[in-house]
Formats: sequence, structure tokens, C-alpha cells
Amino acid sequence: MSSLRVSYKTIEFDEVDIHVRSLRDRQQYLDVGGEAEKLGISSASWPLFGVVWESSEVLAHLMFDYEIAGKRILEVGCGIGLSSLVLNHRLADITATDIHPEAGRFLVENVLLNKGKAIPFTRTNWKDKSTDLGKFDLIIGSDLLYEGDHVDLLSDFIDNHTNQKCEVILVDPGRGYHGRFSKKMISLGYSHSQSKPINADYLKKPFKGQILRYLR
Repeated sequence: MSSLRVSYKTIEFDEVDIHVRSLRDRQQYLDVGGEAEKLGISSASWPLFGVVWESSEVLAHLMFDYEIAGKRILEVGCGIGLSSLVLNHRLADITATDIHPEAGRFLVENVLLNKGKAIPFTRTNWKDKSTDLGKFDLIIGSDLLYEGDHVDLLSDFIDNHTNQKCEVILVDPGRGYHGRFSKKMISLGYSHSQSKPINADYLKKPFKGQILRYLR
């Protein structure tokens, strides 16, 4: 394959349109110089960052009218960056992160599509003990707990980047690890609650996952 095939779609949030450039399908693969392979990203998982998942739609719709005034916000594992784009439209103080080599480049293109201001992006691994990201008041993410070791890696990464008073919101499709993750977050000093989306009519089928919230 000499180049990636992409598609363009518009996702509606009430009367607001967010335009998204994503991979055409999950068969796309282009690892220039073996950069992704060196990071442990297999050819099978390589395209997963570049499609819009149900969990990311749920998170983005939640962020469309969420209270964000005065908050510094971090999206972890942003993938195609839908929630970051929604928050950027609202002029939020949003920073995005992902380990995938293409995530930052796609985010830049999508910001341009939506004529927004540049979104600060850092490519980072959850194993990184120190980054220059700083601390945040709200940390968000979707479908992040898809391997067992993510429980400790993600909880520690989040805890390293939260202000003393912070909220964490993760949308989990129900892969089976969120129970262990919640126990870990509680051990780190966070309270925990979970709920279903109030309205998910924008999805083609009922959402089986949960919105996980952690407060400190």
C-alpha cells in the first residue's frame, strides 16, 4: 500500500457540525520506517486509532454541553480526536495525547477542517513516568481499557496528571476491565460512579457500555 485511503464525514451535535477526516476502513495500514512497530503497535491494531468508535461518540456528545469553564482538560488516547474537536469548538482549554504516530497528524488536519485553533498534542506512552503535560482539572477518554495491563498503566498515568481536585470521565464499551480499574482508582483516592448515556439516539444500536466518573 503506497498511501492511506481516508473518508470524510460530518457528525452533528444539535446545530453544530463537526467534520472528521478518518481512515476509510480498518484495513488501512502505513507504518513509515516501522515507527509504529517500534512502539509495539501491530499491523492489526494500527488502524484502530483512525476510525470513529461508538464510545468516542458518546464521550463527544457528553462534552458538547459539559461544564468546562475554567478547566484545563486532557484527552487521553484521543485517536481521531472527536471529543477534542468538540471541546475546541467550544473554545475549551484542551490538550490531546495518543501514542500512535499518525494521531497528531490527523488531529491537525481535522482542526483545519473545522477552522479551529490549534490543539496542543503530545505523543506519549502511559509508561512514561514524566512528561511536560502538567496537571489537569478534567481528564477524559474513551475505550481505553482493552488490555489487562492498561488498568495499572492508565490509572498511574492519570494520577500523575491530575490536580489535587480533579474529575476523570472515561467511556467504556464493556470490555471487562473497568471493575479492576475502578478499584485501582479508589485505592488512589478517587470516588467512583458509573451510568448509562441519557440519550444515545445518534448511535445505530443501544450502547452497552458505561460512563465511568472518578472524583478527587
